[in-house]
Amino acid sequence: MEKIVSGSEEQVTLSHMHACPRCKGKGNEPGTQPRICTVCNGSGHITSVRREGNISMQEIRTCPECLGKGRFIDTPCSKCGGSGQIDFPESLKIKIPVGAEEGMALRIPGHGKPSADPNGISGDLLVIVRTAYDPRFERSGADLWHNVYINVPEAVLGKEIEVETLNGKVNVTIPPGTQNNSILRLNKKGLPVFGGDTFGDLYLRLFVHIPQHLSDKERELYKQLDILSKTKTTY
Repeated sequence: MEKIVSGSEEQVTLSHMHACPRCKGKGNEPGTQPRICTVCNGSGHITSVRREGNISMQEIRTCPECLGKGRFIDTPCSKCGGSGQIDFPESLKIKIPVGAEEGMALRIPGHGKPSADPNGISGDLLVIVRTAYDPRFERSGADLWHNVYINVPEAVLGKEIEVETLNGKVNVTIPPGTQNNSILRLNKKGLPVFGGDTFGDLYLRLFVHIPQHLSDKERELYKQLDILSKTKTTY
């Protein structure tokens, strides 16, 4: 979470296809030349024209001889086997922007799949941002949620508690008479809003813990409290 607040630089290692460094993506062994297809003259397709009356129709289809490649590699590259591509790992440093949103796609130009054309440009790499699990908070956009557990006396009488935020601990007052599953909001204590100059909020979800096991003294005190509650006059 803290990295989203300030932005960070992350190291990413991935394995994907690159243009073969030995043949530069051409597929043939260096020092040799591919053989041009004589059927399509290297274009990879065949064009035929036919006429029907005054209408001339042109049909373009893949060359059946070279299967659209336009050439034959008689001496394949010893490193890539003639494919012109090779799979090997790459390590990149990627800048995570301040307030990066869950599922945001970061585009890294030129680090995607290589072009089928040896002289072409490689595609782009898309890096999807995922927020790492943080046991303290649950993320909802720029807002954060945090569960706080209090006992019955604290819910009835109120109490000042210490709550952890992304910027350190702060004191929060639990008001008297707090009900189970109540929510308190701490303004601008969440994550920065991407592309903006403000922050989300931190929501405290309050759960009142009901004891399951009581000592004899605690049970007696609850009985007295029950009696007082029944005799209390309602206006």
